Parts: sequence; C-alpha cells; structure tokens
Amino acid sequence: MPVMPSATPAGAADSRAGAAADRSALRFSFCGLDFASPIVLLSGCVGFGEEYTRVEGFSNRDAGAVVLKGTTGKPRLGNPPHRIYETPAGMLNAIGLQNPGVEYVVSQVLPQLDFSETRFIANVCGSTLEEYVEVTRRFDQSPIDAMEINISCPNVREGGVAFGNYPEMSAQVVAACRRATKKPLITKLSPNQTDIRENARRCIEAGSDALAVINTIMGMAIDVHSRRPVIGNVQGGLSGPAIKPIALLKVHQVYEVARPHGVPIIGQGGITTAHDALEFIIAGATAVGIGTALFYEPLICRTINSGIADYLRSEGLSNVTELIGSLRSSAELQDCAVSG
Repeated sequence: MPVMPSATPAGAADSRAGAAADRSALRFSFCGLDFASPIVLLSGCVGFGEEYTRVEGFSNRDAGAVVLKGTTGKPRLGNPPHRIYETPAGMLNAIGLQNPGVEYVVSQVLPQLDFSETRFIANVCGSTLEEYVEVTRRFDQSPIDAMEINISCPNVREGGVAFGNYPEMSAQVVAACRRATKKPLITKLSPNQTDIRENARRCIEAGSDALAVINTIMGMAIDVHSRRPVIGNVQGGLSGPAIKPIALLKVHQVYEVARPHGVPIIGQGGITTAHDALEFIIAGATAVGIGTALFYEPLICRTINSGIADYLRSEGLSNVTELIGSLRSSAELQDCAVSG
C-alpha cells in the first residue's frame, strides 16, 4: 500500500510563507483602493489594459494598478508619423491621444477587463474644460476604480497652451472634474512649468486626491540628412532613464507640499530597476509608475516587486509604506554628525 505524504516538505512550506510575507509587505491602501504592489503601469504604455496580457508570463496582478490609455470625448486619430523615436537613454513619443472615445471605452473596453486582477484607472483628457467634465462624468458611471486627469492636454481656447503648465488652469480642470465624480482623482503634473510645487498645491486645494509626478519632458530629434524633425509633430514627450534625476527631484519637491495633506504621489520617470523604485519611494512617492521599461522587458514588474521586497526584509521593514518620504535631509544628517 503506497504511503501518502503526511505533510508538506518544510522547505516548500517556508518558501510559500516567505512569498506570502513578501506580498503582504507590498500591499497597501491608495486613496481607499487596495494595491497589491506599489507598481502602477502607466497610461499609453499598456493600451487599454490588454496589451501585455498577450505576453507569456505577464500578469496585471503583478501591478497595484493599471492606467488605461488617454481617453477623450470623441475618437481621435492622433498625430502624423513618425510618432515614436528612440533616443540615448530614453524615448520620444507624440502619439497624439489616439483613442476610440470615452463612450466606446466604457461600453466596449471596460466590460472585457478583469477587475479582480488589479485596480484600473482611466486617463481623462480634453481640449476644453467641458470635454474634461464630459469624460469624467461618463467614467463616473462606469466600474473604473479611479481617474487620472491628464492636464498636459492643450487648451484650444488658449491657443494650444497646456492646462498643466499654469496653476490656475490646472486648478480649474481639477475643480470641474471633482464636481463630476466621487471616485478618486489623480492629477498628472507636468514638469514643463515654472513651479511644480505651486501647481501641486492648487490641485490639492481644488480637490485632487493624489498626484502623479511627472509627465514626460518635451524634446525633439532631427534627421540631419533631410534636416527635418524626426517626429511628425516636431516635438514629443521624452521618457525613460534620461529623465529620472529630474523626476526624482520633482517628486521630492511635490512631497513637501502633499505630505501635510496626506495626499499620495505616484512617482514616475525612468524607473527600470528596484533600486530606481526605492529611490522614488524614499523621496516621497507612495507608488511608482513603470512605462518605457516595459517596452524592452515586459516582465520587469516581477523583478522590481522582488527587489523591493528583498530590500524591505534586509532593512527590517514590514511594509513598503514605512519607507515613504524617509529621505534624510541635510538638517537631520547634521544632527547625526553633532551627536556623534
């Protein structure tokens, strides 16, 4: 008579217990939403949540949230080609908000998503205040978990000036969207402005529940043979490792404003490793956005999650939230030096 195993081998049990502990260390609440990981997959990099599910081994469950592609009131074809161009340590993109419009996204796309996998966040775009409100109100009537307001969209009534480059205009958009929904609102801040701290403060006062820092930095590339811009739109948004030091500073600056209000930050810009992610969290980010890195390593989320969990364990921390904003300022360092 065969002997049935009476218990799970100790090694296997320990491994499972360790994995469960790691998952617990990465889990936290963001604007009242349960995040299983500090990783947020950024808008424009994962389509409408299905793009990378075709890759073997990829799972949306490895991310705390997925931000869907930017959505406008009516369908948009986007900019003329070329719309993407690789640069040293980064990428230029000028897609131009190509999307099928909010009605199609709500009625056809959202029903196909598995909301048990992760949290799904809509990216709200518009060329006028009225369009922002229209898109927000439509998503408010959907199962979407939260909305990210893309205030880098051009305001057609102001000659194409981006809403996000001026605090007053940013606040107007946030306030209008706030009145149109009770769902969590995340405002995506532009680095292409004079004072990101003032913009963050105005957006918080207008009702933003969280902030995403930063959006891409405007740049261009030139074909020296034709002497023409490579990007059909002339300029595009620069993302990738090239902008990481800038993004890191902006997160630290915005955290100084957001911390007293308890407003969380999604830090983003050039994150490709667990070390990068940890830097952003220490600087003040509650969650970290992954975008460009997915294009060359679709399974990077697992690697980053594992690296963060290893770091927390090595530092004796039970949860990733204990690390948020733990940057030691020069004053604290001076105190340490004096105390010996």
